[in-house]
Amino acid sequence: MPEIRNYTLNFGPQHPAAHGVLRLVLEMDGEVIERADPHVGLLHRATEKLAESKPYNQSIGYMDRLDYVSMMCNEHGYVLAMEKLMGISVPERAQYIRVMFDEVTRILNHLLWIGTHALDVGAMTMFLYAFREREDLMDVYEAVSGARVHATYYRPGGVARDLPDSMPQYKKSKWSSQRKVDKLNQNREGSLLDFLQDFCKRFPAYVDEYETLLTDNRIWKQRTVDIGVVSPERATALGFSGPMLRGSGIAWDLRKKQPYEVYDRLEFDIPVGTNGDCYDRYLVRMQEMRESNRIIQQCIDWLRKNDGIILTENHKIAPPKRVEMKSDMESLIHHFKLFTEGFCLPEGEAYAAVEHPKGEFGCYLISDGANKPYRLKIRVPGFVHLSALDEMVRGHMLADVVAMIGTQDIVFGEIDR
Repeated sequence: MPEIRNYTLNFGPQHPAAHGVLRLVLEMDGEVIERADPHVGLLHRATEKLAESKPYNQSIGYMDRLDYVSMMCNEHGYVLAMEKLMGISVPERAQYIRVMFDEVTRILNHLLWIGTHALDVGAMTMFLYAFREREDLMDVYEAVSGARVHATYYRPGGVARDLPDSMPQYKKSKWSSQRKVDKLNQNREGSLLDFLQDFCKRFPAYVDEYETLLTDNRIWKQRTVDIGVVSPERATALGFSGPMLRGSGIAWDLRKKQPYEVYDRLEFDIPVGTNGDCYDRYLVRMQEMRESNRIIQQCIDWLRKNDGIILTENHKIAPPKRVEMKSDMESLIHHFKLFTEGFCLPEGEAYAAVEHPKGEFGCYLISDGANKPYRLKIRVPGFVHLSALDEMVRGHMLADVVAMIGTQDIVFGEIDR
């Protein structure tokens, strides 16, 4: 037998499974990991510091760029903290729109997670399937905000604009015949709600396809069952949240335990695991996509029946309508002041958290009465999970590191905020 040597190995940041900017320094005993040291800072964005130099309303766009696959959920945490400090109420229609887009975002996040996690482990088809569905939901983002990724759609006191009555259409080109374009536009003839409802009808069958590919696949199970087991006690002690905590069997979900917006009026279940391994966390997230689909359908039903304003009419916080701005001097002044100086928050501090697709995303805001934060601290779920990677990978093989980075659903924008 050749002698097994102990050595130190750099995993990433060039490694494709390191998702761009993760550097892990692994201490190996042959193929077995004895210690893992995650190095952060390769994607440092200084979001918290930048927010201190900008009016409150100009930092909403920065939130999208934190976890850049859960864009609107990040914005939600930030605007909730501002609303809490100002004590303003959000119109009911805007609350339903926010909840609907939070769940659209959750599905978008989980689709990218299952695509990349399966690809890292070796299942290539999954990636193509997941991105097929992401395309439809990205179109919904684009229809409502004009951007496919960084939406900047939520505002203190509501949302930027109401849901559109039409969806963008495909056009005939030298690559797409009229027949193909007609087929693509079939479900785009109505409003955004019609398009989303059509998606919600199709989506459960797509999730069944993913499960057919993976859930009983023996290679997938060999790579995930009993890998990275975290007991309920350790998951709580390490500060886990979201699917990482629920995978260990703890039914903690802010949408149920500390309801915000209109979650207390909606019906949905919290999926939990039993074993706390990578496979359980996979099952939890798959079920979460089905539950999100249920929530979106309930929001669509309510939004169809109820009209109303989507942004507070307090013009110290939200801009006046364009027509008013062009015909009324006071509205013009409000508009000008709001977009040059922003608004001032009362002195004090507030913490607001949302159930982000990855866990608890919270913003702790300290105001000294100025038009920009004295301090903004963002509590992101990924940072806590990454810090537990050392404990999770000890005693496992090198190949299992890839499965565990996948199961943590790491996005470095939020970790290196």
